[in-house]
Amino acid sequence: MTVLYKLESFEGPLDLLLHLIEKAEISIEDISISEITDQYLAYLDAMQEMELDVTSEFLVMAATLLAMKSRYLLPKPPAPEEKPDEEEEGDVQDPREELIRKLIEYRKYKLAAAWLREMAWVRSQVFTREAADLTPYLAARPFNPVQGLTAEDLARAFRKAMRKFAGRTRVAAIPRDEISVKDRIGDIIHTFRHRSQDGKMLFSQLVGNLKDRQQVVVTFLAVLELMKKGLVTCHQNRLFGEIVVIWSGKEVEDGLFDIEIGP
Repeated sequence: MTVLYKLESFEGPLDLLLHLIEKAEISIEDISISEITDQYLAYLDAMQEMELDVTSEFLVMAATLLAMKSRYLLPKPPAPEEKPDEEEEGDVQDPREELIRKLIEYRKYKLAAAWLREMAWVRSQVFTREAADLTPYLAARPFNPVQGLTAEDLARAFRKAMRKFAGRTRVAAIPRDEISVKDRIGDIIHTFRHRSQDGKMLFSQLVGNLKDRQQVVVTFLAVLELMKKGLVTCHQNRLFGEIVVIWSGKEVEDGLFDIEIGP
């Protein structure tokens, strides 16, 4: 533990003057230059007798006080008969004003410094624990999908998406080949006559070369119509197996393709 000792010393001439004024229990505005000068010089003599270091600023203040005291001791010139103008009155000032102003300002900062020292001592008696890591208790931040992107990047992505969208909404007329059920019946009969040796064909063989879904559906409807007329029969060897189309061997009527296909 460090022990501090307060010696009878002053930080400067203003500190000494303020001590003398407080010791005399008088107001700064009411100081007597003659008395304060005598006390100040007596203290300087005591410092020299004790072989204390008297800096130049103490001597400068002593010279200033002596100059002010001499002005008060010298007889004042007789008052002029005519009243001096305003500028001359403004030039006549109390020699104590500058010293009083400095003393008041010094006392203000001295009191502030004393208050700061007291607050520092009070704070030194408070012991705080180290800051704890509260990161696990923070709320999870939602993921930002556009983090790191600028407005220019977003605008570029928007223009690219709009170009793709414009391409998708483009309408093109594609002609398609239409085939009727009647025409498809004729194709199936022709296939049985020229390609089937035993009068049997798989349904997958009938639609093997077809790439259009509509043609496959028409082929299925044509097979159903032939079954209705009794020209073909269909069966499966197993569940979800191949559909076997068997020609019945009947001759095709001349008016088969002239009648309307329907239920």
